[in-house]
Amino acid sequence: MPYRTFNPSEVARYLHLSRADLDRLVKNQAIPFEKHGERVVFRKTQIDTWASQRILGLEGRPLAEYHQQTSQDTRPILAHAEMLPEMIRPEYIEPALAAKTKSSVVHGMVALATKTGRVCDPQVLLAGLEAREALCSTGLPGGLALLHTRQPEIYLFETSFIVLGRTIQAIPFGAPDGQPTHLFFLLAVPDDRLHLHLLARLCLMAQKTAMLEELLQAGDAEAMYQCLLASEAAVLEGRRGEEA
Repeated sequence: MPYRTFNPSEVARYLHLSRADLDRLVKNQAIPFEKHGERVVFRKTQIDTWASQRILGLEGRPLAEYHQQTSQDTRPILAHAEMLPEMIRPEYIEPALAAKTKSSVVHGMVALATKTGRVCDPQVLLAGLEAREALCSTGLPGGLALLHTRQPEIYLFETSFIVLGRTIQAIPFGAPDGQPTHLFFLLAVPDDRLHLHLLARLCLMAQKTAMLEELLQAGDAEAMYQCLLASEAAVLEGRRGEEA
């Protein structure tokens, strides 16, 4: 799967783009592709990286629409619309992460993930996160970062999960608003569809609810956990209201 290639129709479906939008991206060289004679092909590893970065940059209606589309895609593989109860527990949250630099944050988040017992190779995870951050920061406006590898790693995690760290002091992490970061999620999701859907969901939660402020104010890991569940529930309730 990591070495798979897409043709234009396949990649448009995978990314939930119209063919016209895809053709425009190719014409403007705004999406990674290769020419094999007259054929245009897309390497999945490059597309996964591009798709993740695109999601991090979506706002408002485009983000909500993308989330709605990926919700439909993932229904066959999700037992419930809610994802977080299956992916995170209070013990997966560190409310006082002692890190002072970007590098120490990444190391600390790998250590937190390793404590779950679900990481098959912590060194491979660390290298993957560092490679992703070297490509482009996963920091977002509002003091949030969504750490992940460049593409889903099928054999790196036993099951899908998330860990969350809140640093004691704000860390310069390369967010587009130039502000430092306090809240760090690490996404460990082997399935590519779930990975992209979870990215969209967390971005939507950050934009549509008071999650970020509530996570900063929460007194302990349990309170942070409850904040996450409430934020996801609010986003899903809003989506159901739009569908009604």
